[in-house]
Amino acid sequence: MVTAIVLMSVNRRRINDLAQELADLEGVSECYSVGGSYDLVALIRVRRTEDLAELVTGRMAQLDGIERTETLIAFQAHSRHDLENMFSVGL
Repeated sequence: MVTAIVLMSVNRRRINDLAQELADLEGVSECYSVGGSYDLVALIRVRRTEDLAELVTGRMAQLDGIERTETLIAFQAHSRHDLENMFSVGL
């Protein structure tokens, strides 16, 4: 399982629409509108790095209004929850 966090600067008029469009993409587990240097944050969970590349550079890049992204790839999860089992259902 590959987990990534995508930080996005977007056209502010499209924040709500983009958040929903992102949340509807397979592989995007959550999308948040946030305050600070970025406008949206997407949490991505996919099987392989190739799936991550396709999602970020393929499907997300086609969405209108995303101006800039920064993708953080998680190396290790530190949590009280068993995230791997929570998100592997049905994969």
